[in-house]
Amino acid sequence: MSLSKLGLFYLSKNNLCSSSVAVRNYVDFQRRELSTSKVQFAKLAQEKKPDWNKAVTEAEKIVGYPTSFLSLRWLLSDEIANVALHLRKLVGSNHPLLKTAKEIIYNGKNNMQAWGLIVLLVSKAAGHSADTPDLEQDKAAGVLHSQRALAEVTEMIRTSHLVHKGLVNLQLQANVAEDLMFGNKIALLSGDYLLSNSCIELANLRNQEVVELMSSAVRDLAEAEFVGPRDKQNNALPARPRTDIVEYKQFTDKTLEPWVVSEALGDAVTEWTLRHVLNAGSLLGKSCQGTLKLAGHPVDLQEKGYLFGKHLALAWQACLDREPFLLDAKGSFSLVSAPVLFALQHDPNLYETIEKGFESVDDVDYDALKKVVLNGPGIEKTKDLQREHSKMALEMLNELPESDARNALANIIAAMQDL
Repeated sequence: MSLSKLGLFYLSKNNLCSSSVAVRNYVDFQRRELSTSKVQFAKLAQEKKPDWNKAVTEAEKIVGYPTSFLSLRWLLSDEIANVALHLRKLVGSNHPLLKTAKEIIYNGKNNMQAWGLIVLLVSKAAGHSADTPDLEQDKAAGVLHSQRALAEVTEMIRTSHLVHKGLVNLQLQANVAEDLMFGNKIALLSGDYLLSNSCIELANLRNQEVVELMSSAVRDLAEAEFVGPRDKQNNALPARPRTDIVEYKQFTDKTLEPWVVSEALGDAVTEWTLRHVLNAGSLLGKSCQGTLKLAGHPVDLQEKGYLFGKHLALAWQACLDREPFLLDAKGSFSLVSAPVLFALQHDPNLYETIEKGFESVDDVDYDALKKVVLNGPGIEKTKDLQREHSKMALEMLNELPESDARNALANIIAAMQDL
């Protein structure tokens, strides 16, 4: 099935789900608070704990979208539909682009599809200035047309980044297979197509400050691919644990200046935070900040929007880092995930195992490393990390007036706690 057909199937499926869910009665809600926060933050179903898919579905109804996949119209364009046809040639080649294509249309908690939804929820929760022209308002959804465009830009930038990460270093191949070369061409061109369209959409906003803000987020995404040691396929490896820990102050930085990377490497919390602020937190945080700027909110609230998006992205990442270490979980995991970094800090001698991956991360004994991580403090510290960033995100969220949109954001955060 081509990517375009899969996209249509996905859209149809979610339309049906939204229609059936809309019939149900979700009037009876109650407030609930996270164990680490005294902040009352959401109306949650009394019958059971918040479910991720339900939380996202409810949020989609609030902003008037049958699906959170805002960039679907780009994926169904003639150019990308043509790319989807060529993807068939990669079947059986094990090229990373195939995995990326599956993740783009996968409707689950580890996808990027909820990012645009979060930006729209922040937009609706904060509202906009009273003097906004009627033509600029999407009154049915309660957001501005420019905010909807920015949410779409956010997803296109993130998708293009993931597609570009699927490039394979063919210089290491003795006999380069034709399908791998073809896969690289498709990954490069399709990623460039999405990124160029996001630039066009940004320019159409006619807001220089927002363009500069989002451009710095793209810069951070690029820089994330060069942080710390890497194997020859550019897979990330953790830095050697250090004992002379220096306080890293740039995490509270509200400017657009690039960060000093060298000072953060070697300390588990600081290195993990730096990597994932660059790789995810910056884009989501600056998108939330930008959408508040488009609505004419004061600078102080814009900065709180940035902090909300950043902490939400970090809580999300900590949640994903835990998944490979859950009971019955199989397969490999990131060597720069929080549990691994905490294990290295707890036992620096474990770095000898990491060093085996300098040629290729496939040379690392993942099973042995996983046993060490499970027997150490890494999992519990990762849970603490997730709780900490969830709490900070909720504190920023409570700066917005209470509304269904704010409750939906809080439900999404709450749903992550039970994973």
